Amino acid sequence: MSLAADSVPGEPNQHSEIRALVFDFDGLVVDTETPEFQAWQEIFADHGTVLELATWAGGIGTADHHFDPYAALDRASGRPVDRDALRTARRARIRELVSDQPVLPGVEDYLRQARDHGLRVGLASSSSRAWVHGHLAERGLLHHFDTIRTGDEVEHTKPDPALYRLATADLGVEPARAVALEDSPNGVAAAKRAGMFCVVVPNALTRQLDLAAADVRVGSLANLPLTQLLDTARKWSERSRRSRPGIA
Repeated sequence: MSLAADSVPGEPNQHSEIRALVFDFDGLVVDTETPEFQAWQEIFADHGTVLELATWAGGIGTADHHFDPYAALDRASGRPVDRDALRTARRARIRELVSDQPVLPGVEDYLRQARDHGLRVGLASSSSRAWVHGHLAERGLLHHFDTIRTGDEVEHTKPDPALYRLATADLGVEPARAVALEDSPNGVAAAKRAGMFCVVVPNALTRQLDLAAADVRVGSLANLPLTQLLDTARKWSERSRRSRPGIA
């Protein structure tokens, strides 16, 4: 029996305390993060140097990282690099690599089953609106989302909680009644700062990073039935609400 068969479409069920799911995009819906890192690694190798994950990791899931790869290439080369040429080549290489990336396992099932459970569905990404909407549209996923908030709409991206706060406000739910689905330390930090239950689903790149702040870690959404997730998140939400002043 499918998970969707456990409830009547659009009607509240035993998990009704959780009202919404909010997805990250890069690395969670589609693994665009590994291709981007690979493209930069190739550029660094062409310039006789190495880009380590430890150097790159702070920028995963955020647009506010201060590492400047072009400046690093300047230092490695001992002269200024042609930034315009590298930017053009990098974008072309990333497009090539990302075009082969599928929707990650379990994502489409969650999107369909969320409706069956009467949940609102949002997306909060540090990437640009054009990037997120373009990839969702190409994969036929855009219609699943009630709201999409992106990095060009906020002053600070993840780990700042602004994107998650905007998304939950759009959905008309308290953060404690929504589940964030993430893949990176910056994303997990943003969700927790917003006051949300957070499930982390690391990809090939982020599974090497510290994700201990998440409430649940799972190798794939395909391995975690939505009903089980909602039950776990509901219990967390109840504890969270009881711990707040004035909540019985």
